[in-house]
Amino acid sequence: MLEPQPAVAPHPDIAHLAPLLGTWRGSGHGEYPTIDSFDYHEEIHFGHVGRPFLTYRQRTRHAEDGRSLHAETGYLRCPGGDRIELILAHPTGITEICEGSLDVAGDGLRLELDSTHIGRSTTAKLVTALGRSLRLSGDTIDYTLRMAAVGEPKQHHLAASLRRAE
Repeated sequence: MLEPQPAVAPHPDIAHLAPLLGTWRGSGHGEYPTIDSFDYHEEIHFGHVGRPFLTYRQRTRHAEDGRSLHAETGYLRCPGGDRIELILAHPTGITEICEGSLDVAGDGLRLELDSTHIGRSTTAKLVTALGRSLRLSGDTIDYTLRMAAVGEPKQHHLAASLRRAE
């Protein structure tokens, strides 16, 4: 069993991502041509261990009946300058590598990411592309997710607004 570690400062290479650290909660709306539209509640947690990446954990539940909908876990990396990478695993058999740009301005951040690689198990749904836009302003994160899947072109799938929970 690992012993609790004392708090450490974020690695200097990701210090500008520190405003993301913590737990965020909110609600969103999903739609896609092959499914019924739905509302959901979401929790995201960004953490760090002093290395040059943030840890990322996400969970969603259906707004009406509370059933679990989706989860993602992975890492947010900043390889230099205004470049950003998001590496994720999904329990649906999909892995996702997205790369893009990071804009830091005042108390805000803006990330624009597009998939450079989608891996999938033989039983996973055919997802061919993903794109994410995330904007942090003060204590609010707003994001959208675009997806190409099951023969449909890349298009809007999710949008949510989350507030700092701590």
